[in-house]
Amino acid sequence: MMAAKRSTGLRELKKARTRAAIQKHALRLFRERGYEATTVEQVAQAAEVAHTTVFRYFPTKEDLVITDEADPLFYESLRTQPAGMTSVEALRAAMRDVLGTFAPDELAEARERAVLILSVPALRGAAFGSFVDTMRIVGAILAERAGRPSDDTAVRTLTGAAFGVMLDQMIRWAEDPDLNLVEALDTALATLEKSPPR
Repeated sequence: MMAAKRSTGLRELKKARTRAAIQKHALRLFRERGYEATTVEQVAQAAEVAHTTVFRYFPTKEDLVITDEADPLFYESLRTQPAGMTSVEALRAAMRDVLGTFAPDELAEARERAVLILSVPALRGAAFGSFVDTMRIVGAILAERAGRPSDDTAVRTLTGAAFGVMLDQMIRWAEDPDLNLVEALDTALATLEKSPPR
């Protein structure tokens, strides 16, 4: 039983490393050659994998940029924040938990992805769909934490406001590489504390 768990753990670790390597090479090529001029085959060659492997991890070329491995970590952190916290307090704590663990090179890579998304129309469209999906998941978690239905107006309003704040800070960060994203997000989200749903 332990051997099977170890094997599964190693397999998942290998998959995560492969996924990260593919995305890293893709971002480098997009930076060097431009997004439109870079093919998935070139990304596969740079990452030393088959192009079918790239598509196994990233179903579309856009996914090479918009896929964010931090999202599941954020959802889990948000779910496990103490029950006595307001929705905004839980959002702020989860954001600090996840972004606060990023190494400088990981933050630089995340910023590079944000810049690409804002500058390439095809990526903006794909990112919007992903953004909406993420907002729905977070809204459902906040509703569950508050003991309210997922279509509750107060929860949906707060979620929309929080995501507006986060989007604004991501745009600022793309424009200003010196912005401390963690502090900026925390400060901006704190402005929503005045009337959070419980």
